Amino acid sequence: MTVIDIPGSKSVTARALFLAAAAEGTTTLLRPLVSDDTEGFAEGLAALGYEVRREPGAWHIEGRPDGPGADTAEVYCRDGATTARFLPTLVAAGRGAYRFDASAQMRGRPLGPLSTALRTLGVDLRHLEKEGHHPLAVHAHGVKGGALTLDAGQSSQYLTALLMLGPLTAEGLDITVTDLVSEPYVEITLAMMRAFGADVRQEGRTYRVAPTGYRARTYGVEPDASTASYFFAAAALEPGRSVTVPGLGTGALQGDLAFVDVLRRMGADVEITDSGTTVRSTGTLRGLTVNMRDISDTMPTLAALAPFAEGPVRIEDVANTRVKECDRLDACADNLRRLGITVRTGPDWIEIHPGTPTGPVEIATHGDHRIVMSFAVTALRTPGITFDDPGCVKKTFPDFHRVFDAFVHTP
Repeated sequence: MTVIDIPGSKSVTARALFLAAAAEGTTTLLRPLVSDDTEGFAEGLAALGYEVRREPGAWHIEGRPDGPGADTAEVYCRDGATTARFLPTLVAAGRGAYRFDASAQMRGRPLGPLSTALRTLGVDLRHLEKEGHHPLAVHAHGVKGGALTLDAGQSSQYLTALLMLGPLTAEGLDITVTDLVSEPYVEITLAMMRAFGADVRQEGRTYRVAPTGYRARTYGVEPDASTASYFFAAAALEPGRSVTVPGLGTGALQGDLAFVDVLRRMGADVEITDSGTTVRSTGTLRGLTVNMRDISDTMPTLAALAPFAEGPVRIEDVANTRVKECDRLDACADNLRRLGITVRTGPDWIEIHPGTPTGPVEIATHGDHRIVMSFAVTALRTPGITFDDPGCVKKTFPDFHRVFDAFVHTP
């Protein structure tokens, strides 16, 4: 059995940085993810006047409940969707004039529903080029609060940003959601807000957030469940192989750990304990039909594994994967077809038929870290796979190639 220490969760680290910045006192984050996305978030906080001290294994953030220390600032969000969506929301509760921009990739990703919601709350937010996209400017003067309706069918991050804003408003927020994707990520948000002292309650499709503010604390970041999926998939694929990821067990916050339930349905042996999760190959991978709406970040992992199943693998309700770092649904389909695999797609589904992928093929990554890490699993059984941008894994796991290679070459 191989034990793999997975880097900290990107989702948890980003939320913790927001909450720490907004809290009264000094927060220490233990084992935060160190990657392009999280470093970009931390640098954004620093540009806004928050004090962030980083040392190996721990980041210390001096909270500013009244908002950014800088009256004016320009923030570059890189490729980070959490940075690009959370930081403009955070500054709205303060006072000052702030400009945000992002990479060409992030500029192409939608922001409109969040912008509309913030404007409903009285925030002076202007998109500087294309409506609903970066770059943007926020002239902040605090947020009174109130009630609003939100469509979070494209991204749960819209809802998460507004929920985390709620305790910083004068009167609190009531958010009614008409549609919601990736709901487990919202559960992460709610649990973390409460850990930092917030009072937030869910009544049906409405979330009620009291204007409590936040309290600083020491907070441990659990391993990233989405990143763990590549190692779990590799263990399920290779006969005689197993992997254990410590720190991702029955109490884990992240919904993407449910990916191992998909592997169990396909025939893998899965054990989840208080201390971690183990996946073992049984030598069999069955086809299946699975709804991955709530764990859509692991859709590419399953797509890359699917050709090796004994029957077709159909993944449904994943329309939101078309507005990630790239159109992941089409990217997976196109790369699998180039490997000789029969694939069918629709607006929100992909069906992959059994086959033997054949190289050499250079995977078109579209600069998307998850495409690279997913097709590293396919490469275990397919000589000649290369990547046109292998380095884009820096977004969430800069050391991925070395760690994955060491894993697959461990007896």
